[in-house]
Parts: sequence; structure tokens; C-alpha cells
Amino acid sequence: MPILYLRKLTGKRRSPHANRHLAGYLCFVAGAINAGGFLAVQQYTSHMSGVVSAMADNLALGSFALVLDGVGALLSFLGGAACSAVLVNWGRRERLHSEYALPLALEAGLLLCFGLIGGNLGQHQWLFVPATVMLLCFIMGLQNAMITKLSNAEIRTTHLTGMVTDIGIELGKLCYWNAAAPARTPSRTQARPLPRVLANRRKLRLLVVLVTLFFAGGVTGALGFKHLGFSATLPLAALLLALIAVPLTDDLRSRWRTGLLPRLAARMRQRVQAGALRRRR
Repeated sequence: MPILYLRKLTGKRRSPHANRHLAGYLCFVAGAINAGGFLAVQQYTSHMSGVVSAMADNLALGSFALVLDGVGALLSFLGGAACSAVLVNWGRRERLHSEYALPLALEAGLLLCFGLIGGNLGQHQWLFVPATVMLLCFIMGLQNAMITKLSNAEIRTTHLTGMVTDIGIELGKLCYWNAAAPARTPSRTQARPLPRVLANRRKLRLLVVLVTLFFAGGVTGALGFKHLGFSATLPLAALLLALIAVPLTDDLRSRWRTGLLPRLAARMRQRVQAGALRRRR
């Protein structure tokens, strides 16, 4: 991927074009994590409506242990979203190029660790299943909060309910028949003619693409987990690291130039001065 493209994709300077492209990548990743996670623990982790409904059902049935599992998943998603907000706001206060890349860096690290050690934890089902659900919920909250802040709440990538609803709205507008109003003599009491109902075709195309990418990611994640096991998360982590590599590198370079190099130069001057004083003595 070109460096300039990656810098615009996950850097702090945003554009609608970059937001749409990043949302596509993240929808693919979210679909893969969600589908692969279901094969691992028999539970979807990208949306909380199902988790809360399951908590209510289990509470009514007296399955209090499952209610606690749901509470853990809900709090993990909430914690991931809060952590993402902290990272983005901290990066913004520090004026980092990678303010939006930081949550993705944490997500990539968690996926990397999960892929490397997940197979070893499979022997301890009592710990593995709840920990995996909480980890994946945390990752989904982390990613969803980041894209929400980045796009000013216009785009979300980990669940499709809102996107499918918006697709239905735009399709309804697209199919609406704007009948020509009969010509009338305007009067003071007559209301102004209503504007024509027009679909936002660009938004409709974007939403269809995002839903398609989520589905494609789900198929990829399910097949990957079926054939590779937990190692299927490693390519997803590598993809995220590739997306954020440029802004992170920019920050490391700027910190090196403005922070580390001056400190090293100051230490060198102090050593030279101390050596000169010893020689004089």
C-alpha cells in the first residue's frame, strides 16, 4: 500500500474518502472476528442487543451463572469503547499523528496474543470460553468506538442493524414516486410545496459495500478458523498493523527528533564537560 494512502487512511487528518475506505477494512475485520469467534465459543460478540436479551432470558429462567457471563461481556464491550476514547483523546492532546491508530494498535496486539496462545488455553474450558468472549467483546467495543469518533458517529463497523435500517430507508426513498403536483394559483394561506423525496445514492452504495465486506469477512473468518484454528487471527492482526504502520512511524520519528535526540545530545555535552573538568584537575 502506498505510504501517502496509509497516512491518510489512519492519520489524524480525516476526509470522507479515507473514512469510507477505513470503514471497509474494519467491517471486514469485524466480520471475520465475529464469525470466527462464534466457531470458537458459540457466541457472537460484535453486538450487545443479543447479549442483553440473553441476560434477560437467563434471569427469567434462573440461570444466574449465564447472567453473570452476559454482564461480563457487556462490561467488556463497554470497557473497550471507553479505552478507545481514552486512547484517542490522549493522542489528540499529545498531538500525535496516530491518535486514531492507537486503538487499532491495541486491537492488533490483542488479536496477536489470542492467536498465539489461544490454542494452549483450549484445555481449560472453564476459563477459556468466558475469557474469549470478554476479550472479543472488548476488541469489538474498542474498534466500534474508534470509528464512531473518527466519523462523528456516521459510521459503525461491528454490527449491521443500523446499516441495514439505513439501507431500507434509502431504498424506500429510491422507490418513492414523486407525483407531479397539479398547477394551482398560489395564495397566502397555501403551504409551500414539499421538496421531492430523493435517495442518497452515495450513502446507499457505501452501506451496501460495508454490509458486503462484513459478510465477506465473516466467511473468511469462519473458513480460517475451521482450517487454521486460532492462528486465523494472525492475518487480521497483520492487516491492522499494516493499516497503522505509517502514522505510528511518523510519531516515532518526531519523538526521536524532538525528544530522544536532544536528551542524548545533552548527555553527551555533560560527559564532555565532566571529562574536561577532570583533565583540568
